Amino acid sequence: MAADSAPTNLTHHFLIAMPGLTDELFGRSVVFMCEHSERGALGLVINKPSDILLPRLFEKVELQLHREDLLEQPVFQGGPVQTERGFVLHDAISGPEESVYASTLTIPGGLEMTTSKDVLEAMASGAGPRRVFVSLGYASWGQGQLESEIAENSWLTVPADADLIFEVPVAERYDRALALLGLQQPWMLSPDAGHA
Repeated sequence: MAADSAPTNLTHHFLIAMPGLTDELFGRSVVFMCEHSERGALGLVINKPSDILLPRLFEKVELQLHREDLLEQPVFQGGPVQTERGFVLHDAISGPEESVYASTLTIPGGLEMTTSKDVLEAMASGAGPRRVFVSLGYASWGQGQLESEIAENSWLTVPADADLIFEVPVAERYDRALALLGLQQPWMLSPDAGHA
């Protein structure tokens, strides 16, 4: 591969499903990309809540959630892979708590994704990261697969804004992600973009 055609790294970006993508899970989805390399990509769908609220998930792992700010927060359907496993996306921990969780992926741009129970234990005790997004499952793409889907006009990409993950109501996340691209409505996109 020539130096001028280096692969794009979409870590800390949003993938926004094009209107023509009608897949049940990925239709109208916004995916936060946690990792992207030449080997493949991993992300979490941030706008598909399940019918489970966080306190119920905590009960399943024999913990009781003591944070009022999280009692009504849903658990999200992060993607079709490992749907029985929890993923906690949160602000990066700095200072004395740095690297406190056992299995944490540091994502350039100020976020971390933790898969170990210790982050849930911290949250249960009323501590832990202030802003959290919890999903069951994740989305993944093999080597070259995501790039191929982007070339086929399945996804738009835009640098991620963490506030959209943690602060924006779920029902508004798709349209707000499009707005990051300067698009005000999904109908502004032709599902046939790029085809003559």
